[in-house]
Amino acid sequence: MTEWQLSRTFTSTSGAVRWDRLGHSGRQPVVLLHGTPFSSYVWRAIARSLARDHQVFVWDMPGYGLSEKSTGQDVSLAAQGRVFTELLNHWGLEEPLVVAHDFGGAVALRAHLLHGARYRALALVDPVALAPWGSPFFRLVQEHAEVFEQLPPALHEALVREYVSSASSPGLHPAVLDRLVQPWLGDPGQAAFYRQIAQADQRYTDEIQERYGQIEIPTLVCWGENDTWIPVAKGRELAALIPDARWEPIADAGHLVQEDAAAELTAALIAFLRAY
Repeated sequence: MTEWQLSRTFTSTSGAVRWDRLGHSGRQPVVLLHGTPFSSYVWRAIARSLARDHQVFVWDMPGYGLSEKSTGQDVSLAAQGRVFTELLNHWGLEEPLVVAHDFGGAVALRAHLLHGARYRALALVDPVALAPWGSPFFRLVQEHAEVFEQLPPALHEALVREYVSSASSPGLHPAVLDRLVQPWLGDPGQAAFYRQIAQADQRYTDEIQERYGQIEIPTLVCWGENDTWIPVAKGRELAALIPDARWEPIADAGHLVQEDAAAELTAALIAFLRAY
């Protein structure tokens, strides 16, 4: 499995953020946002494809992947929206193209609608955006995070592997699954896994949901038709709420579209982004 490393560090208000840049400077910038419980690793193939014609920025949110994980850390959607705004300023990007998946969608939407972040265009891939969200498992962990944190490591790993696996419709390659699970293992990783779920409050999307009709930038909504985490009907609903949004269902893909249908998603993104 091709290695994926983030070589740069930014000190944000929620801890150290690992990030990197692909492609040649001076080209149109594209920023990729991952979701939960993932990391920028899920964008590796698509980032490299987009880097042929763009300057691509990738990052792991605080509490995820290679970025800092610490006791008491604020990894809520509110915090991530602020951190993303800080990163855009750090990178000097005034109006980038933005592609965001899952929780990253909520982060990008909050940064735009609440913090004044400006984008040239926005592509949302199976985003967390409309209430209600959160699976029964997700809600159970939220209510008993302190209990789950004490699971024996082997049981915790089995739980995380099963949870991550369920994001894919055809199933994940074993090496990919290992890489996605690895950041959540060990004492810091196990605590971080339950911390991010405990702080995943629906009120952070409730605060912006009524404002989707105010979005004036070109927007693409992509959705895996076999998504069992967030039904495809939510995607159609979201696309209808955003003025002139383009709707792009992706066949045979679950929630983790980047893994299930990387070629199809890349083609949809390239066709959309090339216009801007």
